Amino acid sequence: MAKKLPKVDVVIVGVGWGGGIIASELTKQGLTVVGLERGKERKTEDYFMVHDELRYALRYEMMQDLSKETITFRSKTSVRALPMRSYGSFLIGTGLGGSGVHWNGQTFRFLPYDFEIRSKTIERYGEKKIPDGMTIQDWGITYDQLEPYFDKFEKMAGIAGEENPLGGKRSSPYPVPPMKSTPSMKMFAEATKKKSLHPYMMPSANLSQAYTNPDGVARAACQYCGYCERFGCEYGAKADPVVTVIPVAKKSGKFEIRTHSHVRRILHTGKKATGVLYTDVTTGEEIEQPADIVVMTSYVFNNSRILLMSNLGKPYDPATGKGVIGKNYAYQVIRGGAVGFFDNKEFNNYAGAGSLGMCLDDFNGDNFDHKDLNFIHGANISLTQTGQRPIANNKVPEGTPSWGKEFKSASIKYANRFLSVGAQGACMPYRHHFLDLDPTYKDAFGDPLMRITFDFEEQDRQLAAYCADKCGEIVKEMGAAEKLEINRKLGPYDITPYQSTHNTGGVIMGSSPDTSAVNTYLQMWDAENVFVVGASAFPHNSGYNPTGTMGALSYRAAEGILKYRQSGGMLV
Repeated sequence: MAKKLPKVDVVIVGVGWGGGIIASELTKQGLTVVGLERGKERKTEDYFMVHDELRYALRYEMMQDLSKETITFRSKTSVRALPMRSYGSFLIGTGLGGSGVHWNGQTFRFLPYDFEIRSKTIERYGEKKIPDGMTIQDWGITYDQLEPYFDKFEKMAGIAGEENPLGGKRSSPYPVPPMKSTPSMKMFAEATKKKSLHPYMMPSANLSQAYTNPDGVARAACQYCGYCERFGCEYGAKADPVVTVIPVAKKSGKFEIRTHSHVRRILHTGKKATGVLYTDVTTGEEIEQPADIVVMTSYVFNNSRILLMSNLGKPYDPATGKGVIGKNYAYQVIRGGAVGFFDNKEFNNYAGAGSLGMCLDDFNGDNFDHKDLNFIHGANISLTQTGQRPIANNKVPEGTPSWGKEFKSASIKYANRFLSVGAQGACMPYRHHFLDLDPTYKDAFGDPLMRITFDFEEQDRQLAAYCADKCGEIVKEMGAAEKLEINRKLGPYDITPYQSTHNTGGVIMGSSPDTSAVNTYLQMWDAENVFVVGASAFPHNSGYNPTGTMGALSYRAAEGILKYRQSGGMLV
């Protein structure tokens, strides 16, 4: 029999960016909020002088223990899914702050095209441009409607940047100037301008200068140490929930965080939730936390998984295309790119920051004509200088032996003599790409694992090849024509090498309960007091990192929760 606790106004499942933003906004208005986090407590002091690449980057100190809970994967429904036993394609964070603690800090706004992708594609090219099986749909909201929430997120986080010449209109400038421009970034800017392209500094959650946000949270500037992705920031210069929104919620006296609390079910009767059931992993005790409002703010997979295990919302059926929970899973097309080796130039590649870079959107979204191309959307193309740490960075030209004297010689020669221009491509959803519960494999608590069914499509291969050629043209213009390598080929999706942790979909937003799980406030159509916040709401993935758009949607969801608290009922 589960221990039943006193009811609170709101219970939040997962205390990362989404959970932290929701807690901050609700407690400001006097609501009592409990945040359940299955990982451990975290604070900035944990990372003082801990530049340990082996511990964090290679042994995944901040990631979920896959021996206790993982995902299973298959490329199509006719094959058996198998568990991911060691980290590869993506990394699933755990602990207070979630993936918002160990991210790079690259903070983009999705393009206006993204939010109306189906309508805009048909309007320009006709419905036949959309391949059979591709399930793109409009988000139910426009960029202009979401813009104030982008602005709010950027001011809270202190995003450093400059206006994107091909992006959506902004209501105000970035709160702090862009980061420093390095010699290699200047080369990228000069080369792309010669090609009549539109480079701009990458928007960065690594502060370019000291900053105090509207909540009064003061943070120091980035030191360009290069230990961002997979690491916590010892300076607090990288915006993360632990140093921004969570302190605001805690200061209110209305927010209680319970770490080591593994939520297993949303409890509900009819159209409303009554609370959640979780296990205290330190004692094994089952606990029921009643609440007036339940907010799922966990990672993409866990949002879908808990809803499916709770029998909340209609599961997606790829055979019929009906149902919504698990629908429109998407990833990221990240293989296309080019590398240039320079015999007579040297760069300080070891110094950098997670979102230090120069990029362009001339080949992203629908900023270019797709009439004669066999794909839609595109990619953000960039040159980044994130810091070449000593263990996992060892770029040598193709044809170099993988060991021995020649390998060592080339490793030393080119350690700081190569530049890479990459394409981060959008990923479109397909009817046969989805999430569901695995019928065979279970976690440490005996609950079914999340199963992914996904593979790259011809759309992805065409996009990758096109963008790789564009990257190659840029690197060639930068002066690396003699030793230039272009990666055009995108094979079947392989879950073993790392690619990106940008998983999206499964609890998608929209304007109708027939085609979406949540409305534009991320309120469930099937349970009015349940809100599901995160990139799980994205109907497709853009050519960008998802955090900026996820943050904007979180602020809108917080506004919706407060409206619901006042009047109840469906908000849309």
